[in-house]
Amino acid sequence: MANTAHLMRRQSSRDLYAQRSLDRMEMKELRGRLVTLENGHQIHRTHVMYGATNQAFEDTSPNRRSSETPTSKASSENERAGIKPEGVERESWDSKLTFLLATVGYAVGLGNVWRFPYLAQKNGGGAFLIPYFVMLAIEGIPIFYLELAIGQRLRKGAIGVWHQVSPYLGGIGISSAVVSFNVALYYNSIIAWCLFYFAQSFQAELPWSECPKKYFSNGSYTTEPECAVSSPTQYFWYRTTLQISEDINYPETFNYKIALALVIAWILVYMCMIKGIASSGKVVYVTATFPYIVLVIFFFRGITLKGMGDGLIHLFTPKWHKILDPVVWLEAGTQIFFSLGLAFGGLIAFSSYNPVDNNCYRDAIMVSMTNCLTSMFAGIVVFSIIGFKATMVYEKCLSLRNATLLEIFGSGYRSMVFPEAGQNVTLDLNGNLTTLVMPHLPECDLQKELDNTASGTGLAFIIFTEAINQFPGAQFWSVLFFLMLFTLGIDSQFGTLEGVVTSIVDMKLFPNLRKEYLTGGLCLICCLLSMGFAHGAGSYIFLLFDMYSGNFPLLIIAFFECIGIAYVYGVKRFADDIELMTGQRPGIYWLICWKYLSPLAMLSILVSSFVELATEGSSYEAWISSEGDTEKKPWPIWAVLLVLVLVLASVLWIPGLAICRYFGIQIIDDEERAWFPAEDLRDFHGIEPRPVSSIETLLFCTRPDGSEGCCWPGCCETDDEE
Repeated sequence: MANTAHLMRRQSSRDLYAQRSLDRMEMKELRGRLVTLENGHQIHRTHVMYGATNQAFEDTSPNRRSSETPTSKASSENERAGIKPEGVERESWDSKLTFLLATVGYAVGLGNVWRFPYLAQKNGGGAFLIPYFVMLAIEGIPIFYLELAIGQRLRKGAIGVWHQVSPYLGGIGISSAVVSFNVALYYNSIIAWCLFYFAQSFQAELPWSECPKKYFSNGSYTTEPECAVSSPTQYFWYRTTLQISEDINYPETFNYKIALALVIAWILVYMCMIKGIASSGKVVYVTATFPYIVLVIFFFRGITLKGMGDGLIHLFTPKWHKILDPVVWLEAGTQIFFSLGLAFGGLIAFSSYNPVDNNCYRDAIMVSMTNCLTSMFAGIVVFSIIGFKATMVYEKCLSLRNATLLEIFGSGYRSMVFPEAGQNVTLDLNGNLTTLVMPHLPECDLQKELDNTASGTGLAFIIFTEAINQFPGAQFWSVLFFLMLFTLGIDSQFGTLEGVVTSIVDMKLFPNLRKEYLTGGLCLICCLLSMGFAHGAGSYIFLLFDMYSGNFPLLIIAFFECIGIAYVYGVKRFADDIELMTGQRPGIYWLICWKYLSPLAMLSILVSSFVELATEGSSYEAWISSEGDTEKKPWPIWAVLLVLVLVLASVLWIPGLAICRYFGIQIIDDEERAWFPAEDLRDFHGIEPRPVSSIETLLFCTRPDGSEGCCWPGCCETDDEE
């Protein structure tokens, strides 16, 4: 095992460090792009574009050169002439703000609004924040940092990055692209549902505000039976929007309304991505900021509502005993992982468009914390409104209950003790003894109403819409809410699809096809396949994709990403690269996370998920129209086989490509080395050679020459003998 890792490191070293023999033009271009020095003073260039062709980041290194050199002047002239590093034609972000907005938009998605609040109140309220931030520290930020850094260092998509780390690891990138494709297929269904609700919100009366009427030939009418036994919001969601069937095996009808919404959604996605990051980079100025504007508006609306305090107390009251429950830690780790969008390849693709001297560490901290704080803020907004909705239901229940008691027992009912429903009760009414049967009274419990929350589509399309019904000017709030969900979803879709497109471009599968045509073809294929979600059983297939197409494969991919960096590329070498790019070496904590804590967290979540699946099984909630409620049903055999296909088609690329490489079969044809002026960056940041510390030797088995071995007894001796 150690010999294999050593061989892979040695082979990838030959590929990467051959770049040090750079052309003089490349070195001059970098010096001129970073800073121009005139008259001994630092002058920042404002007319130079960002990235390889755009304005560079402001350098804050304390080791900056402050003396004028002929080289800097010459490089300025060369740069004005448009000289770029040979062979580097990669796109680049227009500005640092564009990159940050795109990354925040990609990471902050629907899960922040409709899953985190549910998990928090379910798993201990305020106590849930402890496992949440622990998992953020050992799993979320380290892997987020890793993906941003390796994408910026190797300047390729996920496939190109992991192939260049080692040809044996190229399957990681292909697996990421396959998972991103599968997720993009079903994720756009959410955007289509949001568009449908958004369009319906412009009616004079919201169509989910009351039950529709069923008319008879004689002119009489009655309330629609399915709505009468459920609720207006449930009826509109299950019957009007989804046209849902009662079993996944019997789709019944094709849903033309949702099919049309899907077509519109895919057209919008394509229009926003038609020019790559040049077009999607402009769109994120709206899609990344608009959700925050709406959340702030809903926040100020929510804190003025009656019952707001009850909702927030219910959300944040800590239940400390929950911390000892392993399931709470599992759900915290899973939420962090998927909320940040790790292992999809989108982060690697986005960071590959950054200039080589970008401070990826600062970006990782900033975006990760923004994501988590957004989840907490969204929780406050959601539960202030859920508290209002629960209070309205509770007070309506009390009013109905008291009216019933007043009618039967008169005004003296407040001082009475009532028997159980169905029992006889004797009353003295105007001197006459009367025996009555105690009626069934509605149960009014505010805490039970607050517990009656849901995650995902249930929260957005049923519970939240029911709360919006109570607002004055409900149409305005409905338009805002579903437009917010649309923008949250579509910029996450950009990042997911960008991971697929960049990987295809880097693999050179269609070398003569322009990127806009490639993106259009991909969107067309996805649009046709997504019609599988536009029928009566489509929401069940959506649930199957949501539960299995990403969860297990992404955990496996992230695990192998950590293994690839820590045990193949080498954490010291990775830290050296980050120091060259940012001028600041990663702390020992990050190296420990990459080598030990993060892989262990991934493995723990993966094993726990398998154990939970094996012990509790899996099922789906089928809507039973006659009962107005859902019923658990087991997945049919074909659905289980589909799950196996989705998972295996994603993860088998990792061992499969390594086996092919071992036998000399080449799958990925990408031998173009990344442009990385190591010597020039070292000179610019003033980085001096540093000896290997004792703690690096102890924790990572780093040898005095900087190479790494394994840290179990006898292993290092074997490596040395080679």
